[in-house]
Amino acid sequence: MRRSPLAFIPFLLACFGCTSLRPFEDVRRTVPADRFLSIRGQLVHVEMAGEGPPLLLLHGFGGSTYSWRLVMPRLAESFRVVAVDLSGFGYTERPTDPARYTREAQGELILGVMEALGFPSAHLMGHSYGGGLSLWLAWKYPEKVRSLVLLDSSAPTYSYDRRSRTAALRPLASLYVRTFALRAANVRRALRRSFYDDSLATPELVEAYLDRLRIEGVTDAFHGLTAPVEGPVERVLLEDIRTPALVLWGAEDPLIRVEDGRKGVAKMQNAQFVVLENVGHVPMEEAPEAVLVHALPFLERQPR
Repeated sequence: MRRSPLAFIPFLLACFGCTSLRPFEDVRRTVPADRFLSIRGQLVHVEMAGEGPPLLLLHGFGGSTYSWRLVMPRLAESFRVVAVDLSGFGYTERPTDPARYTREAQGELILGVMEALGFPSAHLMGHSYGGGLSLWLAWKYPEKVRSLVLLDSSAPTYSYDRRSRTAALRPLASLYVRTFALRAANVRRALRRSFYDDSLATPELVEAYLDRLRIEGVTDAFHGLTAPVEGPVERVLLEDIRTPALVLWGAEDPLIRVEDGRKGVAKMQNAQFVVLENVGHVPMEEAPEAVLVHALPFLERQPR
């Protein structure tokens, strides 16, 4: 009798072991209660600082509010800064429904944060995956987005481009996440690949990123973020985005080439493109001062 490949999963788990996950209730006990907002019944983790026009910070895939720690204090001198943990990342509660991880659902989460905090509109600063979501929001809800600062941004279709049918098999997705993806060596490898200066991928940094990923519900999140979505995907035309935008790009980005970023920005009606030398895919980690030198004057020129 031929056995299903899924029948070997218990054997593989026994051989390789599982990464332990932190219960979300433990996160709630240790993270201050005022850092959670209830959005559509989901507890969304945010970090807030400063006063002034609202500025939302949206991290990349695998990142969290922690990714903004080196630029947030300076930004908060002029703005009401709100760093958001998107669904599937950081200390935000992981829903079980895959539909809560689509581009549209992440957009609803961001708009829900704005509504909960009383922001009719806001400036958006997005990195990579968060940049793609920012572009989609500026296209879909231009009245909600005052300006864009994009760091090595993905395309607004990235949320769908990265999906695969293999991820639709929940047991296999769980196996991959629990025995491989959430190991320190793999996170270190991913960070080193993203950085131009890979010495920045210290054990402390690796552990900080891991701490915000190894949380109960991560396998539901991985499935929701990577399994195929049924139905047509709304196409976004960059040519239709009129929101003022500053796009910063690491010259040594190995994940999204600077030439591809330049081509995309050339399609936008009101965008400027700046290349950061000797910087990889994560400018706010590698070159926070360079990010601030360009981002702060741009944001301060926008209507308040």
